[in-house]
Amino acid sequence: MTDMQYYEGVGRRKAATARVRIYPSDTGVGFVVNDKPLEEYFTREIDQHEILTPLKVCGAEGKFGVTVKVRGGGVTGQAGAVRLGVARALLKFNPEYRKTLRDHGLLTRDPRAKERKKPGLKRARKAPQYTKR
Repeated sequence: MTDMQYYEGVGRRKAATARVRIYPSDTGVGFVVNDKPLEEYFTREIDQHEILTPLKVCGAEGKFGVTVKVRGGGVTGQAGAVRLGVARALLKFNPEYRKTLRDHGLLTRDPRAKERKKPGLKRARKAPQYTKR
């Protein structure tokens, strides 16, 4: 399978990073995430739906085999990273998909990340409890 032509896209969200490779084929290898089927790795329906969105809006469902290596972050962060990776890989395959993907907001990297803890505070913004006496 390694000698096949593929298109790669990298997606990131929060602390998660996903390397996505799409292989144009009719049969496809399905959708494999970290050597597991998509449904096994992402058990929540909402995460599966989010990940498949770029393929759905481009009408490319079932036309690609997709392999993903994802690490870091939590389940939702990883799902967001995979979604962006899939969208970027589709863009490399066919640049004409750009407008469709852009209109659905699939090419924008979510900049939100954990805010750092500040000195004198318990967390990023939570202050210690005030005591009068």
